[in-house]
Amino acid sequence: MWRSVASNGLTLLIVLLAVAAAAVGWGRAQYKGDGPLAEAICLQVEPGSNMTAVADDLEAQGAVSHPSIFRIGADYSGKAGALKAGNFLIDEGASMEQIVDAITASGRNTCGTEVVYRIGVNHETFQVRELDPGTNRFVDVVNYSPSDEGIEQSQELYEQYRDATGTQFRIVVAEGVTSWQVVNGLNAVDVMTGEVTEVPAEGYLAPDSYEILKGDDRGELLALMETRQADRIDAAWQNRSDDLPFETKEEAVTLASIVEKETGVDEEREKVASVFVNRLEQGMRLQTDPTVIYGITGGQGVLGRGLRQSELRARNEYNTYVIEGLPPTPIANPGVAALEAALNPADTKFLFFVADGTGGHAFAETLDEHNANVAKWRAIEAEQSGN
Repeated sequence: MWRSVASNGLTLLIVLLAVAAAAVGWGRAQYKGDGPLAEAICLQVEPGSNMTAVADDLEAQGAVSHPSIFRIGADYSGKAGALKAGNFLIDEGASMEQIVDAITASGRNTCGTEVVYRIGVNHETFQVRELDPGTNRFVDVVNYSPSDEGIEQSQELYEQYRDATGTQFRIVVAEGVTSWQVVNGLNAVDVMTGEVTEVPAEGYLAPDSYEILKGDDRGELLALMETRQADRIDAAWQNRSDDLPFETKEEAVTLASIVEKETGVDEEREKVASVFVNRLEQGMRLQTDPTVIYGITGGQGVLGRGLRQSELRARNEYNTYVIEGLPPTPIANPGVAALEAALNPADTKFLFFVADGTGGHAFAETLDEHNANVAKWRAIEAEQSGN
């Protein structure tokens, strides 16, 4: 009798284990297999949310069929505690595993409404854009400069999106802006706190894209920009060429800022840097207009007109038509490419360059070649002006 009971019990245990194994296998297949989502969606995860709430939301939107498996899978993978707040693009047919990865990885928003504050060389721009999950492309809703006239409707629309739940915020700082422009732009961002009154040192703020949250402190963001720029300067300095005609990181940043202001063409930066390096090596004056302009404006906005001959002759510490060598400080905040170009210039004999009418420059080794290039540029200017 007892032998029969034991035999039956063993059989039942085997059956239960087989059922459990089958259930685990089925659950794993459900977790890793294609999901039921018919069209891509933008999933919003609120701050303080949890996997249970997310699973229920995903089920309601048709992204998962079994929220319990979603939760168990997230727990089993060890990612349940890494849930990030934000808006995340969930692709058509995404598996539960892929969704968990998307909402626990970097925390970078990949969809939804985004307000972008662009701090540019010429002006600041407020941009509201939405990512269409179907095309995975941003569509502009409103785009305006606070300094423009007749923008009341744009401002009103911006404020509606700014105050809406789930809106994300980003600040984009362009290469070549001055530190004053960065501070001025940040103080105009009305979702941040802590007005900045002191302008950081020129050249030491990293042009980049920064995600922010409502209530973030402007001073803390500036500190992040300084840290990021310091890291970039260090990295470029570590990989610098030998025998450069300057000895300090500060001089390197100054040269990089000049390169940044002289060209925005990627393939030209190393050539432009080579011109200034060659001039420094030969004891020639740099003779670059952006330094003169900085001496006039102090980096506070754009000059808005051409330079006068009297300004090119005036003696001040930023007029490289008059002084020898580099100016005393950078004239803008250079990006990574300009830093790398200044510390790894092209191997050329170029001493001159001038605009070529295509947005780039014509380079020359001799003054005669340069004068010929200047004549071509003058002819292009005359044709463009109709004279």
